[in-house]
Amino acid sequence: MRSETSIRLMQGNEACAEGAVAAGMRFFAGYPITPSTEIAEHLAAILPKVGGKFIQMEDEIASISAVIGASLTGAKSMTATSGPGFSLKQESIGFAAIAEVPCVIVNVMRVGPSTGVPTAPSQADVMQARWGTHGDHPVVVLCPTSVAETYTLIVEAFNISERWRIPVIFLMDEVVGHMREKVEIPDSGKLKIVNRAYPDCEPEDYLPFDADAGDGVVPPMADFGTGYRFHVTGLTHDRTGFPTTKRPEVDALIRRLDSKIDKARQEVTFVDEVLTDDADIVVFAYGITARAGAKAVRDARASGIAAGLLKAKTLWPFPDEYVERIAQKARAIVVPEMNMGQLVHEVERASKGKTKVISLTRVDAEPISPSEILSVLKEV
Repeated sequence: MRSETSIRLMQGNEACAEGAVAAGMRFFAGYPITPSTEIAEHLAAILPKVGGKFIQMEDEIASISAVIGASLTGAKSMTATSGPGFSLKQESIGFAAIAEVPCVIVNVMRVGPSTGVPTAPSQADVMQARWGTHGDHPVVVLCPTSVAETYTLIVEAFNISERWRIPVIFLMDEVVGHMREKVEIPDSGKLKIVNRAYPDCEPEDYLPFDADAGDGVVPPMADFGTGYRFHVTGLTHDRTGFPTTKRPEVDALIRRLDSKIDKARQEVTFVDEVLTDDADIVVFAYGITARAGAKAVRDARASGIAAGLLKAKTLWPFPDEYVERIAQKARAIVVPEMNMGQLVHEVERASKGKTKVISLTRVDAEPISPSEILSVLKEV
C-alpha cells in the first residue's frame, strides 16, 4: 500500500493495468492482440504480487467466460482486447448483462473492419460498444483522453460495475494505449473504491435476483463458494434465478435491467468542459481526438474565435443534457471522430435541432490533427 502520491512515466496500457489493480481487480483472463497486449503483459507481472491471478486463455471467448466465472466467486475481474477480439466477446457481454455479473472489458480500438490496420488508432467501435450484443441491456462505456485519465477512469469503471452489477466497457484508442506521459498516482488510501453489495440474509433465504432486498434496482450478490447456492442463466429468469417465460416476469426483469442506466446516469456521466461558457462554436470530442480538440480551441481563441470544448469521458449513456445545453447557445457543434461519423448522430439527436452540427471524420489510420479541427472552426 502506497502512503503518498508518486509520480511515474507510464504507458497508457500500463496505467490501465495499474489502475485496475488499485481498484481491487484480482483476476484477469485475456488473449494477446495488438494494440492491447501490454495490458496483459503488465498484469502477468504485477497481479501475482498482490495475490491475484492471471490466465492467458486460448481465445477471446474463453477469456470473457473465465472473467464472468471469476466474478461470480467474488473476484473483481477484467479482460482486455482489441478489434476482432471485442467482436468475439459480445455474446458473453450480453450474458453478463442479463445475469448481472460485474466485470470490466477493455477494448483498445484499432482500424478495422476485420484485421484492418492492427497498429493504427481508430474510434470506430463506439456503436459496437453500445449495440454489439443483442437485446435490450444496460451499457456504460468510458473513454479516457490521457494516460493519467486512464488510471483514474479505470477505477471508476470498476466502481460502476460493482455498484450496479453490470459489465462496463472501457474504450481506449491505440494512441492513448501506447503513448507515455507523466502520471501522478494517488495514495491508494485516497482512492474511492466501491464494492458490490452482499446479502445480509441466511443462505437458505437468499433470492439472487430479488432487487427489493437491495435498493429496488440492484440485487445483493453472494459469492459462489460461501454457502450461498443459486442458479445463473442467460435466459430470462425470476427472483430465484430459474428461467421463466411468464410475460409479467420477463417484462419486469428487462425493465429493471434497463432502469439501472436511468438511476445511475448522474453517477456514471463524466464530462469536462473547456471555455464553453461564452463559446460560439463548441468541439465535441473524446479519446485522443479531444486532445487535438483542446489544442484547436486554444489556437482558435488566440485568433479571436470564441471556441470551446466538450470532452466526453462517458460515451454511453450519452451525455444528452450537456449537449442540449450547449446547443441552446452555440452557433455550431463540431464533432471530430476517427471513424465515418458515429457519435455525430447522437450529438444531432441531443441538440434537438437547436444548432448546426458539423461532422469531421478521418479513417486513414492517422489521428485527427489540431489544424484540421481549427480549419473547420475558422470556416464556421
